[in-house]
Amino acid sequence: MAERSTAAVDVADNSGEESLTAEADQSTADGVAKNRERDTDSDEAQESTGADGSGKTSPPELHSGHKLARRYRLEECVTRLDGFSSWRAVDEKLRRAVGVHILPADHSRARSVLAAARSSALLGDPRFVQVLDAVEENDVVYVVHEWLPDATELTALLAAGPLEVYDAYQMVSQVSSAMAAAHREGLAHLRLNPNAVLRTSTGQWRIRGLAVNAALRGISSDTPQRTDTESIGALLYAALTQRWPYESDAYGLSGLPKDIGLIPPDQVRAGVHRGLSELAMRALANDGATASRHESPCTTPEELVKAIGEMPRIRPPEPAFTSPPDYQRTTYQQGTYGRPAAHIRATQPVPAPPPPLQSRTGKALKWAVSALLIAALGLGSWQLADALMEQGGKADDTNPTQTTDGNEKGGDEAKPAKPLAIHGAQEYVAKGGAQAPEDVPNTYDGDPSTYWRTKSFLDGPDMNPVYKPGVGIVYDLGSEQTVKSSSIALRYTGDHTTITLYAADSTSSSTPVSAMRKLGSVTTTGDSATVEIGKPVKTRYVLVWITAMPSAPGDAYSDAGYKQAITDLKFTG
Repeated sequence: MAERSTAAVDVADNSGEESLTAEADQSTADGVAKNRERDTDSDEAQESTGADGSGKTSPPELHSGHKLARRYRLEECVTRLDGFSSWRAVDEKLRRAVGVHILPADHSRARSVLAAARSSALLGDPRFVQVLDAVEENDVVYVVHEWLPDATELTALLAAGPLEVYDAYQMVSQVSSAMAAAHREGLAHLRLNPNAVLRTSTGQWRIRGLAVNAALRGISSDTPQRTDTESIGALLYAALTQRWPYESDAYGLSGLPKDIGLIPPDQVRAGVHRGLSELAMRALANDGATASRHESPCTTPEELVKAIGEMPRIRPPEPAFTSPPDYQRTTYQQGTYGRPAAHIRATQPVPAPPPPLQSRTGKALKWAVSALLIAALGLGSWQLADALMEQGGKADDTNPTQTTDGNEKGGDEAKPAKPLAIHGAQEYVAKGGAQAPEDVPNTYDGDPSTYWRTKSFLDGPDMNPVYKPGVGIVYDLGSEQTVKSSSIALRYTGDHTTITLYAADSTSSSTPVSAMRKLGSVTTTGDSATVEIGKPVKTRYVLVWITAMPSAPGDAYSDAGYKQAITDLKFTG
C-alpha cells in the first residue's frame, strides 16, 4: 500500500484561545456566494428528500459568525440541502479560508461522512482538495477542507466556450491519473462533475470532494471504477464540445439532441481533436454506446491513463510574439524636455563636418602632441628599467625562507574545514502535503540506520513542478556560520538524485525557494552526494532541496515509484 500521511486529519483545537481575528460582520451568509466553490449542482437545491429518511433530521441552527471548536468561524453558506449545509469559513488559528460541511450527529449518514473524510485525508495526494479536519462534537459532525481562492471550476470555464486542445488534454490526463491513484487506495468519487474539477492559477487541475460528496448524499455504486471513468469521459466530452453528453441539460451545458444517441465529439463540433474525441467515446462506452474505430472501451481510470499514454503527445501552443514597432530615430533639442515635439518637416541632408585639424595651426598642434608622447614613453621606460634592476639586487640579499603572519589577509583560506553543529531542522513544504516530518531528526543523529524518507511519486526522476516542485528540509545551525560544503548520505541509488542547497531566512515554509539564495547543486546516481559551495556563504538556515529522485521498489512504507531517503547529513564551514 502506498504511504499515507497520518497528519492529514487534525484534532479540533478546544484549547479556548481567544479569536485571532475581528468578529464577523452582520450576517449575509445564508445567500449563495456569487464566486464560490460549490459542492453541489445548482439544481440540487430543489431535489426531494432521499428515501432513507435522512431528510427527517433538521440541520443545525447555524449562522454567520458561529464558531466551531473555537477556531472555525462560519462566514457564508454556499449549500443547504438534505439535512446538511456547506460553508465558507475562516480558520482563525492559521488565518486562512477553509470550507466546512456540517450535519447533525444523529443524521443517518453522519458515520459514513466521517469515515469518508478520514479516508480521503489519509490519501494525502496534492491533486485532490485536502481534507483538513473531521470531527464530531456537541451533536454536530463537521468536515473541514481546503478553500482555493485562486481556482476556477470547470463549469465556469466552459461557460465561456470549449477548452483549447492542450487544456482539455491536460485536464483529462491529470484527472485520470489522480483518480487512478485514489482507486488504488480503495477510494472512489462517484460525483465527478464539472463542479468538482478546478483549475488553479498555475494551470494545475484539482479534484474536490473525493468520497465525501458522495457520502453526504448517500450515493454508492457496485462498479465505482466504471462510474468514475464514465464521469471522466463526460468531462472530456463537455470540454471538447461545450455540450453535456446526455439528453438532459446540466451544469449550465445543453444536452445532446434527443433520439440521436451518443455521437462522437468531432461530429458535434468542427475542429475537435480526433484522438481526444475517440478517447471520450472509449470512456463513455456504456449502455450500447461504442467507441469509434472499434477500440476497446476504458472501464477503469487505470485503463484510461494507459490509453492517454498511447496517444501522440499534445504539445502546448507556441507563444504568440508581436513584432516590435519600427525603429524611429529620436531627435534631441535643447530646452524641449517635457514639451511636445515640434512637427518635423521633410528630411534635409546634413552637411558633413570638415576633417579635423586640417589647418596650419592644427598640424602644428598634432606635431607637438606627438613629441610630448614620445618623450613621456622614453622617460617611463627608463624609470621602469631602473626599478627592475634595483629590485633584482635586493632579491639576491634576501633570505629565501619567508614566514607568513597568521593575522595577514588570506590566513583564513588556509584554515581546515570544520564540521558545523545542527541545532534543529524542519521539513520544508512548498506545495501539497508533508513527507515524514517526524523523521527529520534522523538525518543528523549520527546513526546511518535511521533516515527521513519521501513518499513514492509516479513522475520521475525529475519531480513534476505542477504537483510537487520538490521536497526538502531546512536545517538550523544555531547562529550565522560560514558554510563551505555539505555531505549527504542517501538510501536509494539509480536514475539520478538532484540536490540543491539554499540559504533560508527561517525554518518555516513561508519563504518560496525562488526568493532564496542558491548555494550549490549536485546530481548523483550513487548513495551519497557532496555539494560544494564555490564562495563560502554565511547563513544560519540551510535548505536541502531535492528536485529529482531515483526509481525504487516498494517496501513496508510505500509502493514502488520515484522516492529517496536521507540517512545522514553534515555541514562543514
